[in-house]
Amino acid sequence: MKKLILLGRSESGKTTLTQVLRGKKITYEKTQYINYYNALIDTPGEYAENRELGRALALYAYESDVCGLLVSATEPYCLFPPNITGMANREVIGIVTKIDHPDARPYMAENWLRIAGCEKVFHTSAKTGKGIKELLDFLNN
Repeated sequence: MKKLILLGRSESGKTTLTQVLRGKKITYEKTQYINYYNALIDTPGEYAENRELGRALALYAYESDVCGLLVSATEPYCLFPPNITGMANREVIGIVTKIDHPDARPYMAENWLRIAGCEKVFHTSAKTGKGIKELLDFLNN
């Protein structure tokens, strides 16, 4: 399985997605530091939201095979600037989370990820499981 690092704003669904991908029960846990789980690296949103802490993400990304940029389908804006994926020296995928939410705008989130440079974008729901198999299949190939 390819090792995936999850990057995104606080409350974008990184830890919940990590729990689902690991086959664990979903419980809310605020991620306070970088967590390693075999083929997954879960990061705190503050690292992506803070310029100084963001540098650490670049270092941790070297330990992964794939970088996953997460944007919740409920977010009012995108944290990632245009063409940010060009800075990575590994594959970067987009992951839209919370597609089952009543206020979800998954295609807006997908557009933001594509502008950021993601060529592959997965739509997921940790609650219903939609899109999880496709993401796992990608990571296992």
